Amino acid sequence: MQTILEPGTVLRKRYEILELVGQGGMGAVYKAADRRLEGRICAVKEVLPHLTENNASPEELEQVAEQFRMEASVLARLDHPLLPKVSDYFSNGSREYLVMDFVPGRDLQELLHEKLRMNEFFTEEQVVDWAIHLLDALDYLHSQDPPVLHRDIKPGNIKLTPRGDVKLVDFGLVKLMQPNDSRTVTVVQGRGTVAYTPLEQYGGDSSFTDARSDLYSLAATIYHLLAGQPPLDAKERFLRPGSLPSLSGANPTVTPRIERVIFQALSMHPNERPTTAREMRDQLVGSKPLPELSASFMPHASPKPSWQRVFYQNRVLIGVVLALLVAATAISLF
Repeated sequence: MQTILEPGTVLRKRYEILELVGQGGMGAVYKAADRRLEGRICAVKEVLPHLTENNASPEELEQVAEQFRMEASVLARLDHPLLPKVSDYFSNGSREYLVMDFVPGRDLQELLHEKLRMNEFFTEEQVVDWAIHLLDALDYLHSQDPPVLHRDIKPGNIKLTPRGDVKLVDFGLVKLMQPNDSRTVTVVQGRGTVAYTPLEQYGGDSSFTDARSDLYSLAATIYHLLAGQPPLDAKERFLRPGSLPSLSGANPTVTPRIERVIFQALSMHPNERPTTAREMRDQLVGSKPLPELSASFMPHASPKPSWQRVFYQNRVLIGVVLALLVAATAISLF
């Protein structure tokens, strides 16, 4: 049973816990004050190695701790403006901790809910701009040696700062690709979130995941931001080919070219997706031609929108027509 750290708890005689920011099956994230650097606020990611759930031996736990330290040291060397900087890592009993920049602002999941309450969508221009910047960050991660995968890209793990910049957060959910080492136990990898997880990532087997798995998750995130609802999960789509609703059916403002880029990256088989983050970025900006989608992958037509949605989407035009009718009536009377 996970025990949440209380506000006022001090870790390593340095990091004072201020509040719980988020919690999941792999651990928790806290907002903390750095006592050594006055005024600095940081995020402390607490990772619970999954082996602790299985009464692991001391030797196995030490192997997990050693693996964590190796992976955390790689994260600490990363330096990209769209990624929070990891500044420290340490162990406390069976728990491992990452200390990183605290990113202010709200995540895109919160902002999306706010939009939907007002019956509005994010604009395609805004979402594509976010995606282009995030693909730059993914290109940086995937170009590391060994490549670093995030494995849990979703609206809730993307923050919009007060300056309007997007940042990919939750560094506790990453995977270092080491395909030649079958004994590796990854303790800070993410299990993913169903709606954004490609089929090859199901079941916790990471041997078949690569950079294209992150591209699928990002495409699912873009789909959600534009459609107002997440795509069908990969398992359901595997059982019902062609069942993924079209984006333009949910949001008529989405252009055909952007929809094709997203649907290609959402391909069930990794070989049908863009090969790299840079390739997907070039497709979004229009500097690279798009391949043809297979007939089996074309989205099915969504049901016709309700009259309320049609009225809302055309409210400005309807308002102008009504104003003209009122003016014409007034002129004819007087």
